[in-house]
Amino acid sequence: MGDRGTSNHSETTDFILVGFRVRLELYIFIFLMFLLIYAIIILGNVGMMAIIATDPRLNTPMYFFLGNLSFIDLFYSSVIAPKAMTNFWSKSKSISFAGCVAQLFLFALFIVTEGFLLAVMAYDRFIAICNPLLYSVQMSTRLCIQLVAGSYFGGCISSVLQSSMTFTLSFCASRAVDHFYCDARPLQRLSCSDIFIHKIVLFIVSAFIVISTTVVILVSYAYILSTVLKIPSTQGRSKTFSTCSSHIAAVSLFYGTVFFTYAQPGAMSSPEQSKIVSVFYTLIIPMLNPLIYSLRNRDVKDAVKRILCEKCYCQ
Repeated sequence: MGDRGTSNHSETTDFILVGFRVRLELYIFIFLMFLLIYAIIILGNVGMMAIIATDPRLNTPMYFFLGNLSFIDLFYSSVIAPKAMTNFWSKSKSISFAGCVAQLFLFALFIVTEGFLLAVMAYDRFIAICNPLLYSVQMSTRLCIQLVAGSYFGGCISSVLQSSMTFTLSFCASRAVDHFYCDARPLQRLSCSDIFIHKIVLFIVSAFIVISTTVVILVSYAYILSTVLKIPSTQGRSKTFSTCSSHIAAVSLFYGTVFFTYAQPGAMSSPEQSKIVSVFYTLIIPMLNPLIYSLRNRDVKDAVKRILCEKCYCQ
């Protein structure tokens, strides 16, 4: 590492990912937990994408968005988990400057894109329930592609801004990042620069993303709820609203964690508590999303049954 005083950062200088400050026995347990969760993430999200790609009955806008959600969950967890597991057994626990930049950039890209995509999926449910006769016309293939591309574009803009502002800071002698991956907040703590403007800009960008996506989701579900309540039969209301249950669960998990992390700075003063919450939105949510959409979705369960039956018949 070397003592570099208050000199500017250097691309040849590694950072150290401190990880979890626990006993060796707990390191083994955490490693096995990470390994199990990551294996479930791969199986669940790859399986979801394969089912959607192979079953023609799932060739609809909702499953197009769901396939992209699985892709995002798979890749942003892959940005974090392998390096974290490697560092459990590494003595140096180092990550190169370029690797740290790439990790922060890709994680910010995918996590913000997921927020926009969940808002897009809420809009899709709004059109499907409130304007069912015009659904196929309004949610055209071209519009679906544009909405997904727009989600990635928004994630890319946020990621470029966050990464560029973070890594143009001057870092002090210490390169020990008190986290298990390169995140903006732990990196800010290593800076010798005045980060007041930096924090203000990132707060404005984060607030815009969270508020805009939350408004889209809340307004969409306000119209959905209004439409559902107009359905005369209880069975009809239950059946219609059940098409949104998986998305509501995914949104609640994602935004509940985001608000808990960023809306309560005082509660997140402890680095160890921050790491625990980070495990939730970097690994637990990507693991749960395919389970939520498969266990609570009749179309996906039917598609799985058809694939299994076809394989059994072929054998």
